Amino acid sequence: MNMKTEAIPMITNGPVGLWATWKEDVNCVFDRDPAARNYFEILLTYPGVHAVLLYRLSHKLWKAKWFFTARMLAYLVRLLTNVDIHPGARIGARLFIDHGAGVVIGETAELGDDVTLYHGVTLGGTSWNKGKRHPTLGDRVLVGAGAKILGPITIGADARVGANSVVVANVPADGTVVGIPGRVVADQKLSAGVSGINLNHHMIPDPVGRAMACMLERIDKLEAQLEKQGALESGYQFKFYSQCEPSSDICDNECPDGKRYAHAHGE
Repeated sequence: MNMKTEAIPMITNGPVGLWATWKEDVNCVFDRDPAARNYFEILLTYPGVHAVLLYRLSHKLWKAKWFFTARMLAYLVRLLTNVDIHPGARIGARLFIDHGAGVVIGETAELGDDVTLYHGVTLGGTSWNKGKRHPTLGDRVLVGAGAKILGPITIGADARVGANSVVVANVPADGTVVGIPGRVVADQKLSAGVSGINLNHHMIPDPVGRAMACMLERIDKLEAQLEKQGALESGYQFKFYSQCEPSSDICDNECPDGKRYAHAHGE
């Protein structure tokens, strides 16, 4: 399925100086982590911040063609933080890597501004050929813990990727993708915080649960029709639903129409 994605503006430490970029990288933590209390704590105890700050330096070395030095610095940062960012990756302003553990960002990955990654995220390649082989993430994209985004695909601005999803196709702007393989299950803007970033990555639709609920409700309606036609014994649905406890999620939440019908027509 072809999905339209908007252009991704990329910022790669252009006219903005390294010191100013570092300040933005640290200040953004206060907007996206309520546990952050002061600069001292962030600078000493946040491995994701350490990884981003030192990536900025290794990226400058990479652009200056000091390739070995850049790779060596990235390797040392990986030992220190457990975050592996290739110095050739292009990353916009105010990237926040929460917790940091196990994050991998490949050489040709491109990230817009205000991207948020949780632990265990992989922005990986799917080819051994040189050239573009890693994903592009737009501004304000949020990627949940353990998600894998693979190949030269585009994740549109303000999109959300659910935890542990495996994404191998483009995601439109404002979309929400979940599952293995990832499927777009929402294409609407949700309320964002004061910084304009939507951190509600726990509010992810459940496409499997929704499909099951639709099937259960459909079965209820078909059984009701069969009762009316005499193909099922009278009170069949009532007998079934009378065995449900009041706290039953299936009876109360997933197929409420069928339960209401059965009790209304029971004897």
